[in-house]
Amino acid sequence: MKCTRTCIAAALSGALAAFCGTAAAQKVEWKFSMWGKQRAFTKGIEVLADKVAKGSGGNFTIRLGYAETFSKDRENLDSIKLKAIDGAHFCNFYHPGKNPAFMVFSLPFLPLGDWDVSVKARNQLFKHPALMADMDNWDAVAYASTLLPQYEFLGKGAPPTTLAAWKGKRVRAGGGLGDAMEVLGAIKTTTTATEVYTAMERGTMDAASFPFTYAHVAYKTHEVSDWFTTNMSPGTAECPIVFSKAAWAKLPAQYQKLITDAKAEVDRAQVEAYEAIDKKNLPMLRAKLKPVTYTPAQLEEFQRVAGKPVWDKWVEENKGRFNGQELIDVIFRTARAAGR
Repeated sequence: MKCTRTCIAAALSGALAAFCGTAAAQKVEWKFSMWGKQRAFTKGIEVLADKVAKGSGGNFTIRLGYAETFSKDRENLDSIKLKAIDGAHFCNFYHPGKNPAFMVFSLPFLPLGDWDVSVKARNQLFKHPALMADMDNWDAVAYASTLLPQYEFLGKGAPPTTLAAWKGKRVRAGGGLGDAMEVLGAIKTTTTATEVYTAMERGTMDAASFPFTYAHVAYKTHEVSDWFTTNMSPGTAECPIVFSKAAWAKLPAQYQKLITDAKAEVDRAQVEAYEAIDKKNLPMLRAKLKPVTYTPAQLEEFQRVAGKPVWDKWVEENKGRFNGQELIDVIFRTARAAGR
């Protein structure tokens, strides 16, 4: 039986369609480890999971394991390296030794208070060789930041309207921020987040720092406070969305593209989630507590007195591993380019 050109073309077209259909229909499920319940912090990965599921017709799914379903929060990087999970959140301050370069984000009084600067600086630093090397050690790659807001303090008693007023105050502040507060004469405590309410209520703690405003309201510190800082912006942290490099390498190209193309939307959704909470929380805090707002001159003094000494110490401590000053400079260049 003769086969016409039309038949041949139709046959080839059908074969190609069948091949593409098979590729598009490849079933992939990733396990992504997180801690706690659904909240503003988890918005970015939730948006990504929704995008890839819809974009793949349900064939590529990211299964979100809340409340340490798949891995302990302090062991997420280990679990990625062991190929027990395909992605996770991790927080740099949980284990500084595992991610020394990522600790740049926890240095005090860096200009990361503006959302635009925060997004751009973090995205740039994720591509820096030092931070990539941190992740290489765990067979991981950083995808997006959860863009934790700047910390602010809520406290009891006399509000600290000057730098000197912090002397002797018992404060909950960790990492570089804790070091900075000690420079100011405050007494640093290591109270866990869930213990802060009771400590402030009983008067054994004067002030606590949390990502503003959502974490303070989540832990109800406003219920036992008299004042809050509005613009101190003393520091933040980094708890990124990271993927297994091995899982990424196995992912079909069309699914990789779905993730890559969603990046800007993930960043935007994360910021919008925090902004939505601030719109609700800030009026409530202002109505209940006394706001403490520092002048530009005071903020510069905070940075000079309590910021730079901590930065310099961190750079010196890590000079054998990476150029810490270079990482700090990326943040300042980004801020200057944005006019901040």
